[in-house]
Amino acid sequence: MKIIVLGAGQVGSTVAQNLANENNEVTVVDLNLETLQELNNRIDLNTVYGHAAYPTVLRQAGAEDADMLIAATNSDETNMIACQIAYTLFKTTSRIARVRSQHYLTEKDALFKKKHIPIDVLISPERLVTDHIERIIEHPGALQVVDFADRRVRLVGVAAEDTAPMAGRSPEYLSTLLPDVDTRIVTVYRNDKPLVHGAIDSIQEGDIVFYISPSKDSVTIMEQFHRPDKPSRHVMIAGGGNIGMALAQRLESKYSVKLIEKNPERAQYLAETLDGAMVLNGDVADQDLLLEENISSMGLFCALTNDDEANILSAMVARKMGARKVMSLINRPAYVELVEKGFIDVAISPHNVTIGALLRHVRRGDVVAVHSLRRGSAEALEAIAHGDSSTSEVVGRSIAELPLPSGSVIGAIVRDDEVLIARDDLVIEAEDHVIVLVVDKKNIADVENLFQVGVTY
Repeated sequence: MKIIVLGAGQVGSTVAQNLANENNEVTVVDLNLETLQELNNRIDLNTVYGHAAYPTVLRQAGAEDADMLIAATNSDETNMIACQIAYTLFKTTSRIARVRSQHYLTEKDALFKKKHIPIDVLISPERLVTDHIERIIEHPGALQVVDFADRRVRLVGVAAEDTAPMAGRSPEYLSTLLPDVDTRIVTVYRNDKPLVHGAIDSIQEGDIVFYISPSKDSVTIMEQFHRPDKPSRHVMIAGGGNIGMALAQRLESKYSVKLIEKNPERAQYLAETLDGAMVLNGDVADQDLLLEENISSMGLFCALTNDDEANILSAMVARKMGARKVMSLINRPAYVELVEKGFIDVAISPHNVTIGALLRHVRRGDVVAVHSLRRGSAEALEAIAHGDSSTSEVVGRSIAELPLPSGSVIGAIVRDDEVLIARDDLVIEAEDHVIVLVVDKKNIADVENLFQVGVTY
């Protein structure tokens, strides 16, 4: 597939790298020559210097015969105009744009149509990250929570504790603890290396356990690996940008929320906009302010400013001063790896959260959801099985019979409204939604091929 990526920031460069590694022909457009050169040095792709919305630049990038355009610059307006020009001048088949401003998103149903602003897929990183944080808050102890099949199925990653019921137990023991709950441990990361289903002898302290289940049971299952914390309804948010404000709006009816914002004008706006949250004007790393606002009583501290260093520092200070759990928004991948196992419980990477929403539109076969896991090294996807036993490699076959690539495991199947946790003898039927975990992304193409039907379909 020939794909043009506009913008070489964190999101653009990450998606470009993912797509190039999957044998797509990728061209990246940006106004930063140094960034483009750095991309060229480490990734097999093409680069074009220039303004992403200029017709001459898009033509130079190959828009005349491109299959897809992904507009991921830092400017909503540039992204929207680029999609309009790609559609009007070059008839680019598929157009995806990152749009962050709520002023546009609140009118998205009327604005983003072919006869108006021709964007096929709208990506809002702030909304995706807010959803991600909210799911983790609902699962105290979880490191990652992703949904499939219209939120009927949930994949959860949780750090195992030595005092939890499953510590030292085999995966099969989970059915003894929860005889009325259907679930499957699909993989365990031990010392940052994956063990897939069937190769896991016992659950050990520090293991990152990924299990899949109906969404309604996910919290109960998680408590078998990680003892639930003492309930706290107090949340402090550091940073009142788009994500901080959106999270405060979602939480303020259920929690006691305090939000710290450094900019006085922004703080005033937040105070006038939010209904139940308390807004404080101050520095997120000010120990006197945190002490005055009873940081030790906080069940959760979320550092969500636009500054990685400020987020890391404030989260570490909050933890030292008694906050029970701390999360930090971190853009630089190197920082995520450094802090995730230290003072910070959950490091949130916006581009890793966003990448899945982009990749689902690139996958071959009928893939309706993609989630990036473990800092992009693994992937979970939801594919729909089509055809019959003569045109499909999966329909009419049991899970045990499927030629899945090494390190890939089917976790669940959704058939109509029924969630079926995967068992070796479960036979896949046409139109089943099949949820697959792939721990080595090099095998993604092989999984995609399984769900493509033959030419006679």
